[in-house]
Amino acid sequence: MSEYPASGPPPQIPATRAPVPQPKPATTLRHRLAELRGPSVAPHPLDARALAALAANPGCKRRALLDGAGVDKAVLATALGSPAAFGQSQFAFVRGNAFEAKVKADGGTELLRLLVERLGGGAEAPAVAAVPDLTAAGPEGRAARTALALREATAAGEWALLDHPMLALEVAGSPAYLEPDAVVVHPDGTWTVVEIKSFPMVDGSADAAKVGAAARQSAVYVLALERIAAVTAGAEVGHRVLLVCPKDFSNLPTASVVDVRKQRAVTDRQLTRLTRVEDIAAALPEGTTFDPVCSPEELGTAVEAVPAAYAPECLAACELAFHCRAKARAEGAVESLGRSVRGELGGLTTVAGVLAAAAGKEGDPADPTVAALRRAAALRAEALARVDGGVPCR
Repeated sequence: MSEYPASGPPPQIPATRAPVPQPKPATTLRHRLAELRGPSVAPHPLDARALAALAANPGCKRRALLDGAGVDKAVLATALGSPAAFGQSQFAFVRGNAFEAKVKADGGTELLRLLVERLGGGAEAPAVAAVPDLTAAGPEGRAARTALALREATAAGEWALLDHPMLALEVAGSPAYLEPDAVVVHPDGTWTVVEIKSFPMVDGSADAAKVGAAARQSAVYVLALERIAAVTAGAEVGHRVLLVCPKDFSNLPTASVVDVRKQRAVTDRQLTRLTRVEDIAAALPEGTTFDPVCSPEELGTAVEAVPAAYAPECLAACELAFHCRAKARAEGAVESLGRSVRGELGGLTTVAGVLAAAAGKEGDPADPTVAALRRAAALRAEALARVDGGVPCR
């Protein structure tokens, strides 16, 4: 006999549901970057000079990640046994600070005189300019205070001198805080970047390489200012930067105007091409860290986990260049010979492969690169044979 009543269907027994697994909270980018550089290591600031160098080599994921995570590459290079052999001397640093203080003395009177003389179009230099206080807590606070001061100065329609403002610029998904020497706000709402350097300007001109580096650095500041000007009524960022240097070999300041439109366009395009930092970090093995307390072997493994794009030009701009050069040479990579050589060699990626192709041991004869290498090798052998046989080359 059934235990259920005959008047209706048996009662439904509620099914036992398996617990639904809850998704783990996503690790924030800031927390992930802190893990990469070490939990007790403060982030190394990313300045405009480093950004300009990064934009010159956008294919290097290693530098993009290390700079985005705030890793001190000089400390990392020393721990790896390949310390950077460049940097500003203490004497040059002190001399540069003394010259900058001289240029900005008396509320920036001399600086404004030089600016109006070069960019004023016949206007008279102002007797006084507003110098807003940009003091705030942390780089985020200083950047916000700078943006507010720029808006207030533009709305006031008067001259203003911002001494060491703090600008923010997003690079590969990670914020970078930049500090130009000065930004001048004109009464018409134009913002002009001022770059003060300690190298001399002899007879009205300076070293072209140093001026080019200053232009690339200033272009980064222009890009950051454009982000603020886009949301500020009546503001316009000037693409002509004022470069202030010592006159001849004295301590008297002089200035020239540098048009950075080309550098700004190139830097903007290159920074846009950079792979986002979180994408690079996501591809790393679990537990990868660049904490300086790790052993050199562990740090070497972590560094090699991030692809690099070495070129000889890196030696003047990146603290890890000597480490990357040693690895490139050990692997026989053609990148160690320069970007132009690498571009000419096409699919040949190693020096050994290039020599084998030139000797006819490897490579497709129909490949134009292989054919050119074999032709060059034949011409070289013919020239050496003439010399060895006593026949002078014509």
